[in-house]
Amino acid sequence: MRGTNDQITSTDLAIMTHYIYNPNQKLYSTANKDCEKKLISKFSSSKVDVIECIYKEMRNAPFFNETNNRFTFIDLFAGIGGFRIALQNLGGKCVYSSEWDKFAQRTYFTNFGEVPFGDITLEETKQFIPNNFDVLCAGFPCQAFSLAGKKRGFEETRGTLFFDVAEIIKRKRPKAFFLENVKGLKIHDKGKTLEVILNTLRELGYFVPEPEIINAMDFGVPQHRERIYIVGFRDDLGINSFSYPKPSGKKVCFADIKEEKEVSAKYYISTQYLATLKAHKQRHISKGNGFGYEIIPDDKCANAIVVGGMGKERNLVIDHRLTDYTPVTNIKGEINREGIRKMTPREWARLQGFPDSFRIEVADASAYKQFGNSVAVPAIEATAKQIIDKIL
Repeated sequence: MRGTNDQITSTDLAIMTHYIYNPNQKLYSTANKDCEKKLISKFSSSKVDVIECIYKEMRNAPFFNETNNRFTFIDLFAGIGGFRIALQNLGGKCVYSSEWDKFAQRTYFTNFGEVPFGDITLEETKQFIPNNFDVLCAGFPCQAFSLAGKKRGFEETRGTLFFDVAEIIKRKRPKAFFLENVKGLKIHDKGKTLEVILNTLRELGYFVPEPEIINAMDFGVPQHRERIYIVGFRDDLGINSFSYPKPSGKKVCFADIKEEKEVSAKYYISTQYLATLKAHKQRHISKGNGFGYEIIPDDKCANAIVVGGMGKERNLVIDHRLTDYTPVTNIKGEINREGIRKMTPREWARLQGFPDSFRIEVADASAYKQFGNSVAVPAIEATAKQIIDKIL
């Protein structure tokens, strides 16, 4: 929500940083004048000082990118920018980003020098999306659709976050789109949800090949993570075929991404908690479901990292560098006798293919959530390359 008087809001910062990235966008230029007045009033500074101060902070971001412009894209449900890293690696320039979570916004700004706009369901957020960009990217959340009607197209997606994606595609007519979702979307409601999505996109005038489930493990990261990818091309481009990328053939394991330095005691599981995990897993197995932890050997791949519940404890590893094969007391005063620990946030970042230059400046709880909700960068990049090769 826009503030009043001299209150500086996240939307103001989004406008300002988007304007600095895209000074030729008239919409940002016009809105930016109000932001400048607020900042000048608040900090008793000149216009030049305000712009230079923000610009300097933006340029300190490791993935600040002013030059790449082979193509343009927008980053919806941006999270912490997995799509953005992948497409910038291919020479793309991001001209708009949107992410509602304030902690993810902070991580995004820290790494890209841009504050994403907020809730994409709001018209005041959509109004800043520019025209004439090439690719729309979105890892949209999956919601159940109402399938009461018969058409199963655009109108029947109202009230879902996918509808907002479809509406933007309808308004802006990008050359292509690239959508990512959980593997379960394919069978959700016996396949009817995916049917609605595909019918909607085709109804909007796009060639949409059959989606494919891509495993991040096949593209150079040691994580068994399957996600459904949906791509499409505007009909007038005359594109009527598309091939998803083939596995890279690069074999990796947990040892390839394991922390090189000694890991803090706070990540080690106490003997007592390990016993609780074992009992919890056994109860769930006896009930016929598969929740539980696994101890991932150095020469194997991790399970898909997830958030919530005991997500951080789903993948445990053995690390004797701290314990030296003797009991160690972790920071809670609990004894660890086996060297078993959780993976660190940096290891989760590497499991998703984020480079080590990516800054993690939030608390561990937020970091685990952000990486668990993100995309596997190498798999996104490999697929995006196939898309870009078609439209350029």
